[in-house]
Parts: sequence; structure tokens; C-alpha cells
Amino acid sequence: MYTINHVNIYLEEHVIHDGSVTVKDGKIKQILERPVEDGEVINGRGLHLVPGLIDTHIHGAVGYDVMDESTDALTEMAKALPKEGTTSFLATTVTSPLPDLDLAIERIANYQGVEGTAEILGAHVEGPFIAKNKAGAQPVDSIVTPDVEVMKRWLSYGVVKAVTFAPELENGHELLRLLNEHGVVTSAGHTDAKFDDIKEAVDIGLQQLTHLCNAMNGIHHREVGAVGAAMLIEKLKSELIADGIHVSEPMLKLIYDTIGPERIMLITDAMRAKDLYDGTYTLGGQTVTVEGDQATLANGTLAGSVLKMDQGVRRMMTLCGASFHDVIRMASENPAKQYGVWDRKGSIAVGKDADFLLVDDDFQIQATYCKGVIGYETDTN
Repeated sequence: MYTINHVNIYLEEHVIHDGSVTVKDGKIKQILERPVEDGEVINGRGLHLVPGLIDTHIHGAVGYDVMDESTDALTEMAKALPKEGTTSFLATTVTSPLPDLDLAIERIANYQGVEGTAEILGAHVEGPFIAKNKAGAQPVDSIVTPDVEVMKRWLSYGVVKAVTFAPELENGHELLRLLNEHGVVTSAGHTDAKFDDIKEAVDIGLQQLTHLCNAMNGIHHREVGAVGAAMLIEKLKSELIADGIHVSEPMLKLIYDTIGPERIMLITDAMRAKDLYDGTYTLGGQTVTVEGDQATLANGTLAGSVLKMDQGVRRMMTLCGASFHDVIRMASENPAKQYGVWDRKGSIAVGKDADFLLVDDDFQIQATYCKGVIGYETDTN
């Protein structure tokens, strides 16, 4: 048991200044509006204590990918992500031959977490049930028609938490109903759906849009498409890659001003080159060139990102004027609620997992705690 003193604690509705948080057995045991003098005490130095970030769409990092044929890939990703403030994530697959997806989902199901690393909350299955003309960087040759029996097999592993698919396709509504029955988050992505298609899917139970604006129909004055649906249909939440590349900065501002932080979930959609050098990598068996902050296929198509969660948070703060509470909502609270882990993650509250960050005024991460264990600490601490 230990206590972090002299911190500004960002609770769900307000901030405690110069307070303390006590941790025991990986859980938040006590929150006080004053420092604690006895027991093991850590000086928080007036920093801000905020919930750990939750990345619900990430393919890889530090040279590893969820589709790699080894659980070592998942372990290395989980070790690396606390550096950017991520304390839990959904391991995200890419469109691949069905046997490869079977094995990837099985690996995620069998994964044993490592203390002091980001927790894998489950699998996000992106594809293969998507529109070929909206494939983006998803391998076109492995795209198939939605198949309920295949999905039943994947659901049997008990680890699928989200599925990105194109609801307008043949069997799309049947797949949507099956996923709803199993409590899986349904997300339209890599889709050629028009506004009415999305509206119809929402009436059946569609919950969100995958990487808003990318691989879907944008706004036109005679057909507002899936992006217009995100703005107009209040039941929909939207993933957002805030790198200024997948979505331009003016569009990020427009989305924030229109949708608001209540319905945005910040993600990275990162691939294996994240936190590495420029060079040549792979995604779904395809060659990807990384230069600066951009990853592309040979034809120029964006191929995931190298974005870090804290970078996206800071961009939303500086570009959109988002407050600490706003970015906490987009990067912690909304995903925790959407994916059914709000009872233990997504906010600073007694009884929840001690997943939290110590950050400065600019949201630069000084330390990351994963279930009470330090997963990352700056050299200056």
C-alpha cells in the first residue's frame, strides 16, 4: 500500500487540489482532499493525476503487430504503451485469411498479462467483412462477405469486444444482430454506406463509426454520408485519429465543435512502426513506408498511423481548446463506458483499478501506473 501526495486529482465531475490517492492491491483504496503523512508516501510534486488512456483501436507498436505469430508481440506492445499513457487497449486485427484471424483471436484469448504493462481488454476485429472499394490499407484479396457462422466461431473465444464491418453488405444486418446479442460493440468502417444506410443500421443497433472520415463516405451537400451521420445521429460514437494526417486539423476542429467530447473516442490505429525510426515495415503482409509521422502503402494510401495516444490528446487540447476533463472523456471515460469496463476503468474512483497518469500542465507524461505498478516513468522523476 502506498499514497501519492500533493496531486491535483481529476475526478469525474471536479478536481481535488493538493490531494492524495492511496493504492492497495492494484486498486484505488482512498481519495482525500489533503495529503497523507503516514505510511509509504510518494510526492506528486503538484502534478495532475488523471485516468489512464484506453486505446480501442491499435494494430501494433515498437516493431510488433497483433497478427504476428507469437504472443511475444502482444507482450511487447503492452510493455511499450504506458510510455504514451495507455494503460489498456484492444488488440486490433487486420483483414487477413480466415485461418490467420482464427489464430490471432486465439492468441489474444490465451494472452496472460504482465504486471506493470497495459492490459489487453480483448480483440477488435477490423475486417474482413468490409467494402472492397473502401478497403484503404486493408488487404483487398482477403475481404469476404459477412459470414455469421465464421463470426460465431470467433465469438466462441470469448474475447471479441468490437467488430468493424460494412453494415450495408449482404448479411450485414444479420451480422449486426448477432453481435448485438453477444454484447459486442458494432462499428461501421471501411464502408460505402450512405446516410440512410447508417441510420437504418443504428435503428438495428449499430453503435459507432471506425476512424471517422477515413474509409467511408464524407459530407456532400446532396448526401451527407457516414460522416454526416456521425454528426447528426446522437446514438453514434466515433473513433477519431487525432494526428492531423488522417483527419486535417480544420476537420478535427469541426468534428469536435459539432459532435463534442461526449461522443468522440480518441484512438491511434497505430501499426508496428510506432515509436521506431523511418523506414520500411509491413501491415497485413503489405509493404508500408514510414516517413516522419506518416505511414503509407506504395500507392500512397495511408496505412495506419504512428500516433501516440498522448500526442492525440495534446493536439485536441491545443487545436480545439479541449480541457483536461474533455480529453479524459474522449480518451478514458467514453471508451470505458462503451466497452463495458466503466466499473473498473476510465476514471479516478475508489474501488477502480489504479490505472492513472501523472502529467504536467501540458499533458506531458511524467509517470504511468498500471493497476498500481509503475509502467513508465520519465528520467527526470
